[in-house]
Amino acid sequence: MRLIDNDIIHEKLLVKKPLLAYSEKNDYVKWKEQVRQKYIEMLGLDVIAQNACEIKIEIEECVETEEYTRYRYVFESEKDCPVPCYLLIPRGTTEKLPVCVCVQGHSTGFHISIGEKKYDEDDGNLETSTFALDAVKNGYAALAIEQRGMGERTTLQPKRGPALTCGCYYTAMTALMLGRTLIGERVWDVSKAIDSLEFFKDKLNLEDIMLLGTSGGGTATYYSACYDERIKIAVPTCAVCTYKDSIGDMWHCSCNYVPNSARYFDMGELAALIAPRKLLICNGEIDTIFPLSGTKEVYSVIEKIYEKENAADNCRLVIYPDKPHYFDKKVTFSELKKMRGE
Repeated sequence: MRLIDNDIIHEKLLVKKPLLAYSEKNDYVKWKEQVRQKYIEMLGLDVIAQNACEIKIEIEECVETEEYTRYRYVFESEKDCPVPCYLLIPRGTTEKLPVCVCVQGHSTGFHISIGEKKYDEDDGNLETSTFALDAVKNGYAALAIEQRGMGERTTLQPKRGPALTCGCYYTAMTALMLGRTLIGERVWDVSKAIDSLEFFKDKLNLEDIMLLGTSGGGTATYYSACYDERIKIAVPTCAVCTYKDSIGDMWHCSCNYVPNSARYFDMGELAALIAPRKLLICNGEIDTIFPLSGTKEVYSVIEKIYEKENAADNCRLVIYPDKPHYFDKKVTFSELKKMRGE
């Protein structure tokens, strides 16, 4: 019996030019609006918006340390959808502080961002992914949010059938049945989390918001910056790559997949929804799941879009030398400060 590789057809289709591929021949303004409309439709953001609710927060704890005040609070991003958050505000200043919103990648949860260990497997992540603590050390307030399908928001549904290696599989699949996507829901949560900062506006500069995440958090960062224009600087790391070289070439968590997306655009085209705002993309030189070759290919399109927006200096690609799928906090925050002119 001969085995048939049914993926060959997908591989061939993935290298075809998308219907909304960037071209200098396009009417740029019209094309950008077409991309925006398709992006909203495909992520299901219009469907999610139908379940919107008023933002109300419940503060669960307030902890004072020598370096910062930490609030843990919860709000509903939509009806029946609580989002736990940690807000860290550095002490010793009376000025309103810029805010770095932090989203973890696939991990045991957002407690890693504030340096807390809950599980044995947290040790490796605590070395690199303490995003909120690192933001505070660099003089920013930090908002860490728990992403849907991760940590405290992992599905409680029983996992029947084949072993599932990511806790967000069930959440991602049921979202698709409802005309949504999990990445769209995460984007919605990020936007509503920014809304929730209004309750702390006397301490925060809500005109100066950054968004940072790595891997699955990097994907959420990139897509969220496409949606919410209040994000002045987006820092997606280990996530921005061509579809054909990353999620189309190997196994990835189901939350990465957006129905019809590759028919219409690649990640490069989506940068039109971020430009001319600032975009700092970081990637490991030897990342094997978001290969640098695919990142460079996408970035070549992003550069053209930023040039079209007369904002060539507002995008940058930083490569972590000799690093795999890895977040280099020292390099990233150093480059972020440069981009901010600090």
